Amino acid sequence: MNQLSRCYLVGLLLFWSAFTFSQEKFTLSGIITEETSNETLLGVTLAVPSLKTGVTTNVYGFYSLTLPEGEYQIQISYLGYRDIVQTISLTENLRLDFKMAEMAEQLDEVVVTEDVEKISIRNPQMSVNSFSVQTIKKIPVVLGEADVIKSLLLLPGVTSAGEASSGFNVRGGAADQNLILLDEAVIFNSSHLFGFFSVFNPDAVKDVKLFKGAIPAIYGGRVSSVLDIYQKEGNSKEFKLTGGIGAVSSRLLAEGPIVKDKSSFLIGGRASYAHLFLRLTDIDNQAYFYDLNAKFNYRFNDKNNIYLSGYFGRDVFSIADSFENTYGNAVGNLRWNHLFSDKVFSNLSLIYSDYYYGLELDFVGFEWNSGIKNFNIKYDLKHYASDKLQLNYGLNNIYYEFNPGKIVPNGPDSGILEQQLIKKYANEFAAYVDVEQSITEAFSLQYGLRFSYFMRLGQEELNVYENDNPVNFNPLLLVYEEADPIGTINPSRGEVLASFANLEPRLSASYTFNPDNSVKASYIRMAQYLHLLSNTNSPTPLDVWTPSGPFVKPQLLDQYALGYFRNLNDGDYSLEVEGFYKDIQNRIDYIDGANLIANNSIEQVILNGQARAYGFELLFRKNLGRFQGWLAYTWAVSEQRTPGRGTVEENGLSVEETGINFGEWYNTPYDKRHDISLFGSYDLNKKWNFNANFVYQTGQPTNYPVGQFEFQGVNVPYYGLRNLQRLPDYHRLDIAATLTPKKNVGRKWQSEWVFSIYNVYNRMNAASVTFRQNEDTGVSEAIQTSIFGIVPSVTYNFKF
Repeated sequence: MNQLSRCYLVGLLLFWSAFTFSQEKFTLSGIITEETSNETLLGVTLAVPSLKTGVTTNVYGFYSLTLPEGEYQIQISYLGYRDIVQTISLTENLRLDFKMAEMAEQLDEVVVTEDVEKISIRNPQMSVNSFSVQTIKKIPVVLGEADVIKSLLLLPGVTSAGEASSGFNVRGGAADQNLILLDEAVIFNSSHLFGFFSVFNPDAVKDVKLFKGAIPAIYGGRVSSVLDIYQKEGNSKEFKLTGGIGAVSSRLLAEGPIVKDKSSFLIGGRASYAHLFLRLTDIDNQAYFYDLNAKFNYRFNDKNNIYLSGYFGRDVFSIADSFENTYGNAVGNLRWNHLFSDKVFSNLSLIYSDYYYGLELDFVGFEWNSGIKNFNIKYDLKHYASDKLQLNYGLNNIYYEFNPGKIVPNGPDSGILEQQLIKKYANEFAAYVDVEQSITEAFSLQYGLRFSYFMRLGQEELNVYENDNPVNFNPLLLVYEEADPIGTINPSRGEVLASFANLEPRLSASYTFNPDNSVKASYIRMAQYLHLLSNTNSPTPLDVWTPSGPFVKPQLLDQYALGYFRNLNDGDYSLEVEGFYKDIQNRIDYIDGANLIANNSIEQVILNGQARAYGFELLFRKNLGRFQGWLAYTWAVSEQRTPGRGTVEENGLSVEETGINFGEWYNTPYDKRHDISLFGSYDLNKKWNFNANFVYQTGQPTNYPVGQFEFQGVNVPYYGLRNLQRLPDYHRLDIAATLTPKKNVGRKWQSEWVFSIYNVYNRMNAASVTFRQNEDTGVSEAIQTSIFGIVPSVTYNFKF
């Protein structure tokens, strides 16, 4: 090698060394908390403008960002808090924790107020809505109680079965297709007092996020939506009390340090007391609820934290001394956060969830107890590989115990014999990986895969049917009938009666035209192994959950979505437009005349069908200034069908099965073709804030008689195909005003009065329409049942 070549090689090596050195990267990481309470903040944006990159904090306030060596100006921003701008020199891995101060609201200038939920243009995540607690508390609701579930109903694609109805429906899905999580624990019934209130105490709630589509691979087990709610952790700096006194219920929440800046607690309770006023009358009925939220945390060091959280709630409804109904949820979660490195964050959770339903009938002489329990171990890791690549992966295992019902005599004179309906057991395992990747400055992806494996375990007794067919078709009467078992088996708990394995891919993509415009698309597949047995329009506490098994297949969803997202006028306004299509296999349907109550052989009255939903959603927001709000519009179709299973031959007769509704598509009970929600909030001054919302929905599908016949002098109606008619359209206007006294300034005791009117123009919306024969004229007549007219209320809120 000559001298020139050697010089060239040495120069090349020196250049490569300099290049490599200049490209050396270091990691900036830490925890972001609220200044006055040490409450961790999730979703905080930490941006590096010069590199056009950034990261958001996870649900525990942790962030990690890997950058080339150098000096950078970083900007930390979070809605409702003052921005932090700081210059850092990154020459080694750096741990920086930040504390953010709440932004004092100033009405003489345009500021980002604390109740804004702006969309992310670049993020490939779509079909997701977040609510701040401040916004939830502003939305007028019946009886004046701030309500998480009722607030969700103002979003596009979210509806309910009507006033005082339990549950909610997302993009044409059923209520049992929603996964509802409170601190990762499953809530099986989200309502108090049969739907008047939700089980979530707004004072204890930290974050609310609803996934309608593009659901990340960390979630599974339901095919319609995920409502993910986290409780606050508690103030580790000073003791605080928050509460409210309303027309029918009150609440109180206490939080404070156990060890200052290291450990904290939160305990909150609510109770209704309207039933106490009934004792002043001759009415001997009761209807009330109570619940308790609790959370404790301890920070061992910068790398280890533990959390213990729980919820317990009960509803009691009784009529005189003859009937009492008690139901509610109990959940608990023990979590351990561990930081393996400045790039790898882990969370281990041990979760317990129990939904109980009890019924006591004194006039019959028995008690009824049923419910569902699950035990879940869950391990999740988040790996911040680089500023362009993040990975989420983990696994979880859930063991289920289903108690469809136990009947016990409640007294020595009862003629009822003790009976336990057959308990069912199942196990659900899942492993997942989810990747968030920026391909270019304009193109981003979020993709993942979830593997789920469900086993239906042995039980005390299982029916055996001819040809494994628990439902027969009668070719003479053209109806479905319960098949008679040809025997029974007694599998042990360790045996597997049926197993199902599913791969559930997820993909979301975002293309950004500029900082204010993007298009997004997504596809997801999800499996649901649990089914709620209910043939009413709205879930009730008596509804029973059953697992997939030998005769019931898991539901499988394929959902596609396409959307356009835009910020207008420097973020003053935002626009989201999405279209979606959902296809669901194995949606259970019921034969005509199905009996679901205390049925030990539920497989005899259900068939596997299919469902579909498609539609268009629009959300237009005003984000900044004194006046804020949004307009949401949804056009959607939700249908279901159960075609015949083939040809039936009997006594030489060959007949094609008719299926349910002759195998034709029919509207589901939650099909709402048009849904309009309008919400507005106006800050007049520092004392007065005014809020209003207007809701319009197409009437829900129902069945009216299509004719009648006379039997022994009585007119008997008969009905046609399913859900061909509709209730009258639903609409109402609600208003509220919040008064914040001037004396709040400069003192610890802070208070406000909330005056609200639900259904201002006294619209008597139809909850149901029934038909009867008039005793005087003998003519059939329609009777409309309405729940609420106009309802004024006053609530006093305080904190100190």
